[in-house]
Amino acid sequence: MLLGQKIKELRLENGVLQRQLASLLEIDTPMFSKIERGDRRAKRTQVIQIANYFNIDEKELLTLWVADKVMDAVVGEDEFKLEAIKVAQTKMLQAVD
Repeated sequence: MLLGQKIKELRLENGVLQRQLASLLEIDTPMFSKIERGDRRAKRTQVIQIANYFNIDEKELLTLWVADKVMDAVVGEDEFKLEAIKVAQTKMLQAVD
């Protein structure tokens, strides 16, 4: 829901209606509302469209989009999720070297 919160923040700061962004993304307003609430995941291309619309670095929104995916993957794994994320982070950093 990190991405949805950021989209809502950008939308309200810029006085943009949900229906305007829904039109940009070529989806209906209820679908956009679900994306903003975190009930549905936006597509990568939609995230990029939103970043371009608000003239912000797409990396910022894509980072939140991926973070939401990671958080969804560990839902319900309270006992292990932080350690699992640390292990994954270590492996990803090793792959970069």
